[in-house]
Amino acid sequence: MGSGRWSADVYETAERLRGGASAFTYSDSGARTVHPDLDPYDIIRESRDSAEHPDSLAIAVLFDVTGSMGAVPRQLQTKLPKLLGLIKDGGYAEHPQIMFGAIGDATCDRAPLQIGQFESDNRMDTDLERILLEGGGGGQKTESYELAMYFMARHTATDCWERRHKRGYLFVVGDEMPYPGVKPREVSAWIGDELPHPLPLANLIAQLTRHWDTYYILPAGAAYAGDGQVLAAWRRLLGQNVLELTDLDAVCETIALTIGLGEEAIDLAAGLGDLTDVGSAAGPAVKRALAALGHGRPRRALPPGSVLL
Repeated sequence: MGSGRWSADVYETAERLRGGASAFTYSDSGARTVHPDLDPYDIIRESRDSAEHPDSLAIAVLFDVTGSMGAVPRQLQTKLPKLLGLIKDGGYAEHPQIMFGAIGDATCDRAPLQIGQFESDNRMDTDLERILLEGGGGGQKTESYELAMYFMARHTATDCWERRHKRGYLFVVGDEMPYPGVKPREVSAWIGDELPHPLPLANLIAQLTRHWDTYYILPAGAAYAGDGQVLAAWRRLLGQNVLELTDLDAVCETIALTIGLGEEAIDLAAGLGDLTDVGSAAGPAVKRALAALGHGRPRRALPPGSVLL
């Protein structure tokens, strides 16, 4: 997947036609199961080069939709033009292909894993609209992040890795801990693989991070924002790639600048300058979250006339 080009005009038209109604029509309709187009069972999600996008870069954003985290996808949907604008107009990545997905709890939820396609155009917005905001979860400070990471490790195929040996970017936005290992019965039920025994979390992370530059974002406003136990658990797995965010409204900007830093298109000062240039108020929160990642080479300013919504 990944053909076509993003259009802010198409996004704005869809917003106007909704007339202020929620973009999450599938969830708001009373749906109780995974949308067929986001069902992760027995599929591989692909990010591929094309004539339009000869140097594709796979980017996946998976967010916890349990409990208080249900506000995150709604926020992402409203900020999607800013995310794409910063990545492309800022020169962070010329051919991004973005996939959205959602994480719940496989021990109790009807939709513990939802996975969209890698898209370069407005179909990524359509995938967001199809996400079921179940709002469940088990209430024990753990959700099935490990099931989502298993899918990313074993059920994705990207040309950025296969052709250029370049890792994609994976962002997990949540506020709880993963379970200690991948359970065979859950993989069988939701993804369709048959595992002979449980897969320990440390082994999974080693497989995942071979192909994916992986980040965990814990935003303000979540039930366990700032929780020391949650942060320590993720830091044991991902080290400095655990990002504490003091402003939920800054998730998109944090993702964009993290990619800019990783691609060495910017240093942190230049990225914060880009936020100022486009009228974003997220600078202080992004600066604090990305202080440990503030490397990268200086680059030119945003092109004159760049407009981000």
